Amino acid sequence: QVQLAESGGGLVQAGGSLRLSCAASGRMSRLYDMAWFRQPPGKEREFVAAISRFGSSTRYEDSVMGRFTISRDNAKNLLYLQMNSLKPEDTAVYYCAGEEIPGTYDYWGQGTQVTVSS
Repeated sequence: QVQLAESGGGLVQAGGSLRLSCAASGRMSRLYDMAWFRQPPGKEREFVAAISRFGSSTRYEDSVMGRFTISRDNAKNLLYLQMNSLKPEDTAVYYCAGEEIPGTYDYWGQGTQVTVSS
């Protein structure tokens, strides 16, 4: 069993930056893809970015491509999301997730709020 806990959210002005972290309680290297999702106010949860087990490949949702960077440090059991050039539409609760079985996000964090003011 792996527990995930996000941190690093907050209030930032448009154009600013934030770095989210996700700490895993267990050995994160046993997880396959890890990802960030977000849920904007009044909307469904949506995919933001994902990274493969050893970090060799990443993928991003189109609206964050070139602004957000996902990375992982398996030795430290940490997943990151560097968010630059933030926009008000990036306002959401951000969740990290991990796959124990490829194709299924088995583990989820509790979420961290990111609010971008215009």
